Amino acid sequence: MIALAGLSDAEVAQRVADGKTNDVPTRAARSVSEIVRANVFTRINAILGVLFAIVVATGSLINGLFGLLIVANSAIGIIQELRAKKTLDKLAIVGQARPVVRRQSGTRAVAPSEVVLDDIIEVGPGDQITVDGEVLEENNLEVDESLLTGEADPMAKDPGDRVMSGSFVVAGSGAYRATKVGRAAYAAQLAEEASKFTLVKSELRSGINKILQFITYLLWPAGALIIYTQLFTTDAGWRESVLRMVGALVPMVPEGLVLMTSIAFAVGVVRLGQRQCLVQELPAIEGLARVDVVCADKTGTLTENGMRLSDLKSFSTTDAAQVLAQLAADDTRPNASMAAIAEAYPSAPGWTATANAPFKSATKWSGASYGEHGNWVIGAPDVLLDPESPEAAEAERIGAQGLRVLLLGSCDGAVDAPDAPGTVTPVALVVLEQRVRPDAKDTLEYFASQRVAVKVISGDNAKSVGAVAGTLGLHGETLDARRLPEQTDEMATALDEYTTFGRVRPDQKRAMVHALQSRGHTVAMTGDGVNDVLALKDADIGVAMGSGSSASRAVAQIVLLDNKFATLPYVVAEGRRVIGNIERVSNLFLTKTVYSVLLAALVGLGGLAARFFDGDPLLYPFQPIHVTIAAWFTIGIPAFILSLAPNHERARPGFVRRVMTSALPAGVIVGASTFISYLLAYEGRGATAEQQTQASTTALITLLVASVWVLAVVARPYEWWRVALVAVSGLAYVVIFSIPLAQRTFLLDPSNLALTSMGLAIGAVAATLIEVAWWVEGKLSGEPRRLWR
Repeated sequence: MIALAGLSDAEVAQRVADGKTNDVPTRAARSVSEIVRANVFTRINAILGVLFAIVVATGSLINGLFGLLIVANSAIGIIQELRAKKTLDKLAIVGQARPVVRRQSGTRAVAPSEVVLDDIIEVGPGDQITVDGEVLEENNLEVDESLLTGEADPMAKDPGDRVMSGSFVVAGSGAYRATKVGRAAYAAQLAEEASKFTLVKSELRSGINKILQFITYLLWPAGALIIYTQLFTTDAGWRESVLRMVGALVPMVPEGLVLMTSIAFAVGVVRLGQRQCLVQELPAIEGLARVDVVCADKTGTLTENGMRLSDLKSFSTTDAAQVLAQLAADDTRPNASMAAIAEAYPSAPGWTATANAPFKSATKWSGASYGEHGNWVIGAPDVLLDPESPEAAEAERIGAQGLRVLLLGSCDGAVDAPDAPGTVTPVALVVLEQRVRPDAKDTLEYFASQRVAVKVISGDNAKSVGAVAGTLGLHGETLDARRLPEQTDEMATALDEYTTFGRVRPDQKRAMVHALQSRGHTVAMTGDGVNDVLALKDADIGVAMGSGSSASRAVAQIVLLDNKFATLPYVVAEGRRVIGNIERVSNLFLTKTVYSVLLAALVGLGGLAARFFDGDPLLYPFQPIHVTIAAWFTIGIPAFILSLAPNHERARPGFVRRVMTSALPAGVIVGASTFISYLLAYEGRGATAEQQTQASTTALITLLVASVWVLAVVARPYEWWRVALVAVSGLAYVVIFSIPLAQRTFLLDPSNLALTSMGLAIGAVAATLIEVAWWVEGKLSGEPRRLWR
């Protein structure tokens, strides 16, 4: 039997040497070597690498310039992910739950990894069970294991009972001995199994996977056709045929789409980290963009955690202050209310408790029995009193001013009796004052301006909650949750009708989240207490305060380490920036893939027709260097800038449908117009090298004019810098085509003014069609089109 004093330093050192430590891997963390491998050895890099090797074999190194994409993709991905990892690792240490370990050298909070086998760990309300163990001491200890077992009711724990890591204490206090640590612990095994078989739901990730799947279906037949026609029908020599084949295949590969998505997420993590916001699950950033309802707890969210005693209204000659002082002194884990009482009445009479009843969110009261000194309870007046009594009316009047009111009362039986508290005789009202957070009003106004509904959900008196919400300018009716319907549909209707809710039980918080979700809402839940854990877990996005209970921080996807509710608008804005910008960038990349596949298919079919009808063989219009420079200013650089730009529009479902309906028409127009331009400029089998270069240049001019206009459409609604981005992109190509050295380097020849003018004219027609398609698409989808923000 391990002594209750705990392990000695020598015993701890021996267990560390034996490897009996709590070495659980950090959540969703990849090592540096894994990050490097994941960014270097990708399917897209492999495809580009093979094509690069083929081009090098022809001896035309300038056409291998696209090979720099392999280096750029890998380097940018590695750098951004390492930055995000560094930020997350720092914040994770700050936000880590620190179990209180009792050892012979003293009792102190340690990092979870420092817990060793046989350590004695002390726990109280809101603490998470860090490792599996056996209860040694308990004082009305109750543990909620619903996150592990699904069992809804808290379990009372006696000495000798087992506790499982991942559960949390809802009432009472105690100590347990660690019997399983590290990967042997129950929660660690569950987490390991979950990570093997499941991924956090992400519409964005699944949407991009669908897009890539669609691209793959197009790429294979078009790629096979162009390979066949360029190698076996053109009679242009193997070097020229291979270069044209690679020129067709390279732009089909959406080399930047996955990269830009990763960068956007990684930069989001870093930006939020700079605001002391820990993102525990990366897809949570995406979820934030979709949030349209925020359920906020009053205490610790709209008001500051600390309280002070404002008044004590006595109803009898009993010395209420003496009783309050003793109750506060006996509470080993005081909540904010008890801490304020202890500060106001520090001198306890020294009575010995014969029974204790810890505070529970479900019952709303706590108490103690002191033998001949009586049985005392303290809790919610509207729970302990007859609603028709004058004392209840007085409590209601005070609560309506936004103050927290507790009743001190005596009861006729021991507080640990099955029917406790029985009949309660009111002795005094304890009036506590909470300070409203100075930034809460601005935060609520932000959400209102963004059409995000805010529901204030609290365990406090309904009128008190409504009064606080009213001072912050939050309009709407208040409902006592004891009158809330239990049926999901009826509850959802009540949630639509009312704004603030008081006397909400923990199970009701969870049910309210489910009811909102049943109406199609994306729900963010904020909280800091043990009574918020279940709702935080089931909300689409759980947001915990850094100073909250370890259990609430453990289940939340987002932890506000600075404890500022005002940080939440920045968090939501970052989510919107990420997903909105990825949608823009996806439009650019998918448009490029569509026009590349279409152009390859048209050239390939033209080549087959020429073979069967004895016509002129059709070379692909571009060499790899042409498609490389085409991507520089129509996709690559603009996509990078747009992926990091501010974006405040709330994300909507239907990501894949919107991207497809925008990119497909644009891609078809660009591809078809480029093919027409090339056909009109192409001189056939007898063309000289100069004429072939002029034909390719003409087609490239058409492609660039149309592609720059696609960028102009995707960049809307305009701001000055977006207009500048489009203008600079267009001017960059004017400069490239105007400099003789660039013309020679990039195999361009715009000297034939007739062909160049034709290329520009067809490009202008294509740009006009893209503009018309954009407005028509907006009309058909019901989405208003705006040129300017």
